[in-house]
Amino acid sequence: MTAIQKLKRMLRGKVNARTVALETVRRARAAQARRRERSRLAQLNVEPARLLKQFSEMLPADLLKHFQSRSQPAFFPGIIDGPATAQKQKLEWPDLAEELIDTAQTITVQHSWSLLGLDNRGFGAEEVQWQVDPSSFKPWPRSYHADINLIRRDGSDVRLVWELNRLGHFNTLGRAYALTGNDQFSAAFFNQLAGWRAQNPVAIGVNWACAMEVALRSINLLAAFVFFLRAPQMSPENLSQLLTMFDQHGAHIERNLEYSHIATSNHYLSDVVGLFWLGLMLPELEAASRWREFGWREILQEMDKQILPDGAHYECSTGYHRFVLELFLYSFLLARLNGIDVPEKYWSKLRSMLEYVRAYLRPDGRAPLIGDSDGGQVMPIVQHLANDHAYVLALGAAVFKEPNFKLPEPTFESIETLHRELGRPLELDWLLGDAGVKDYEALPYGALPGSSEFRDVGTVVLREDDNYLLLNASGVGMHGRGSHRHNDALSIEVSAGGTAFIVDPGTYLYTGDLPQRHLFRSTAYHSTVQVGEREQRPINEGDPFAIGNVGQILLLRLNRSPVGAVATAYFFYGGPEPRPSQRRRVGFYPQHRYWLVHDQMQRFSGREPLSYRFHLGPDVVPEIKSEGLVKLYSFATGAGLLIVAENLKVVPFLEERFSSNDYGVKKRSYSICWKTAFDLDGMFLLIPVASNENAEERLETIRALGR
Repeated sequence: MTAIQKLKRMLRGKVNARTVALETVRRARAAQARRRERSRLAQLNVEPARLLKQFSEMLPADLLKHFQSRSQPAFFPGIIDGPATAQKQKLEWPDLAEELIDTAQTITVQHSWSLLGLDNRGFGAEEVQWQVDPSSFKPWPRSYHADINLIRRDGSDVRLVWELNRLGHFNTLGRAYALTGNDQFSAAFFNQLAGWRAQNPVAIGVNWACAMEVALRSINLLAAFVFFLRAPQMSPENLSQLLTMFDQHGAHIERNLEYSHIATSNHYLSDVVGLFWLGLMLPELEAASRWREFGWREILQEMDKQILPDGAHYECSTGYHRFVLELFLYSFLLARLNGIDVPEKYWSKLRSMLEYVRAYLRPDGRAPLIGDSDGGQVMPIVQHLANDHAYVLALGAAVFKEPNFKLPEPTFESIETLHRELGRPLELDWLLGDAGVKDYEALPYGALPGSSEFRDVGTVVLREDDNYLLLNASGVGMHGRGSHRHNDALSIEVSAGGTAFIVDPGTYLYTGDLPQRHLFRSTAYHSTVQVGEREQRPINEGDPFAIGNVGQILLLRLNRSPVGAVATAYFFYGGPEPRPSQRRRVGFYPQHRYWLVHDQMQRFSGREPLSYRFHLGPDVVPEIKSEGLVKLYSFATGAGLLIVAENLKVVPFLEERFSSNDYGVKKRSYSICWKTAFDLDGMFLLIPVASNENAEERLETIRALGR
């Protein structure tokens, strides 16, 4: 990236002159700090943990006894009482216990486990190769972290190697060790950790290139520290190595904070959460109080900055909303366990984040993947698909004792999230302990939410029972500086009868395949109107994240009436003249179970064709019935959806597409497209059809209402 490109990237969005000046000074200081860090690389890697004097003077054996006998600080009760938690879950779900042991065995013997959306794969025969890319199997350079080019265009994807090195699989080993007491699992932890340290000297290699990744690795190591604290391999020497590693991680985060005066994101929030956890859980370290106090102060400030008044995260991505919600929720729980006051204002903000999740979850418990979704979890006790957000809502139900956060029993056959099959998510036991489980199980099931709007983020949900439509009118995010948005203005998602018929395609990959990356976030991959071949916002083919802040979205208020609700939104194109605009009006009429989507194009020259599209879920079978009618069908649920173009004079056709419900995987799907150069109005009836209903009769009944 050239200097001019870097300057343009820095100045995108709403930035004033004072902020630019402050940021320029900060970047100059950061460059100086990098030079100092580079000059001390050898020293950084051999320095022992900086302990407070009373602990540094202890004999190694006495220091180990101190850690094994201390009752404070408190950690999550289910992890503290790991064997009891594991045995309780074994009694309730014996099949899951066997599956856990098998998975831990595979991690131990074969160095193989699943990673995000990728099924089990081996990461090294003799030992795990921590700097080998899991997708391309190409090694990353052992260079100073700030010198590494993260976009290599060789099929490698830094997001996948970072996920490997977050060490979330240590939670699986820890749970298996708690269940069995098998020293094989604790030995695997210590052996893999020693291999990691040998392959990743401080500040060298891709696994130090992002402070966020260092922070998330620290969080998982803190959980592993509790799981294996009393394992036979926890010798004074291994304790010393772990304390050194924790101190190195905290110091590296502190030296490389991803702060900017212009905007902060989930990266900086992860940084300060990592420092808070390290400082809170390891008060024996010299820097602990500084990290704890700084981290906590910044966590609250970032909540004020990053959470919109309606409860949504300001990067306008449901995937990152889940991730940020975990950061705040887990940190607040840890603070409460240790007597740190969380002001009521911030509990209210946290609750509003959960309300947003409750509103956007489809009736099948899955989430629409608006914007980027890389599947990231903060401390993955259980690995969840990127579109599974229901487990966080269940934790919120127990924390706030709120029945509406406890999802109701499904009224249709569908593939449900794991916790719906089991009755509760496994995280409840491990994070909240017996008290949290009892609080959750004492709650009645809440009712499904009704229609709602979130004006600050730009989301409207029109729903009743299992009929669900989401209208996405979100902007770029982060005050115009967003890096996780797609060209999806005024796109919709539609679900009925337990089937997601019209969906956002998801993310698939970041840097591993730039053409695919840009395809998945393109206008043509979303359920909206495209003018010619234009992108709604410009995409830089060489940058997987920046997206132009041109064009404007205006979401008008949701209007309700006794017969239904109507939402109206506008998108005004930026870029070269002519600058067309799109008005999308969506009405929902629950008594007769249908939606009416009406698109009007304005300031349109007519020189470019218009493409009216609906992107279908991967398990949906489309059938073009006649000139304006398409029937969608699900073999899994028997449900159907009619899409009827009431006023377009062209025959729709199928376009081959892909959809991704988790990072790194994609499945074939289709979009339905009506392409026309003349029809500036597109009016579509979306009519759910149950397996026992006649589609033609449903259509005639609804058409008769208009007459």
